[in-house]
Amino acid sequence: MKLLPTEIFIRRYRNLPKSIQEQVDHKLDFLLANPRHPSLHTKKMQGTDKIWELRVSQGYRITFQMEGDLYILRNVGTHDILKRP
Repeated sequence: MKLLPTEIFIRRYRNLPKSIQEQVDHKLDFLLANPRHPSLHTKKMQGTDKIWELRVSQGYRITFQMEGDLYILRNVGTHDILKRP
């Protein structure tokens, strides 16, 4: 699998504190190695067919889709991103 960040993901990632960016990088490594890694708490978002979320930390999340051999990284940020994944 490969990562394909959207423009929104890239823009929001760049605005995160450096410590959170490092946590995001670490979690994305886990996602590539094992999408079911327990620390990711990966789950399908309610009310969507294709959008998943994973936990970066207690307060930060990543939303993504799986298309073929790609993880399309949709958004990253606090819980507020779950309102518009």
